[in-house]
Amino acid sequence: MTQIKTNDLMTLAQWMAGSFSNYQQSFEKPQQFAHIRIFFRPLPFEFFNAIGFYSEQVYDYDLWSPYRQGVHRLVDHREQIYIENYSLTDSVRYAGAARELSILKTITPDCIQRRYNCSMVFQRDGEMFRGSVEPGNKCLIEKKGCLSYLISDVEITETTWNSLDRGIDVNTHQQVWGSTLGFLRFEKSESFAQELPHV
Repeated sequence: MTQIKTNDLMTLAQWMAGSFSNYQQSFEKPQQFAHIRIFFRPLPFEFFNAIGFYSEQVYDYDLWSPYRQGVHRLVDHREQIYIENYSLTDSVRYAGAARELSILKTITPDCIQRRYNCSMVFQRDGEMFRGSVEPGNKCLIEKKGCLSYLISDVEITETTWNSLDRGIDVNTHQQVWGSTLGFLRFEKSESFAQELPHV
């Protein structure tokens, strides 16, 4: 069983490693969906002594100003794969690191902070991995002047990345931010799988 899980973890990592764009979705429905790019760039194995990524989400028209950045560690956890999430203490300094490896190399473990209760939990489902934020509604985000908990759902295949993030008010349990129009649908435009460490 461990061997299967290890293969699943590496498969998930290979599918994640890349640049993704929702160009088709934004082209078909420009009033509803902005053109967004997502990058998942592998980190050296020594960073976590595990498979890790640096990620950016940016609007296509402003690639040097990501609106979301993160560092992620993949962990085998019983029958599931956990992706731990970390924030950067000075994120602006590392903007563009997903495209410029010289910037990526300046990110070190002492400049990240664990986002507790915000891990994503993935399971294999045929030719897809499905993931959601760990249970408990404790991944808290302050946005638009209110405290909300994150509900996040992701579907990953070898060539696609679909995601739906919503912020739910901790008191009213009403949605206060995030998509009301369904999943953002991305297609892989470039693979970075060749940069993954061999473990």
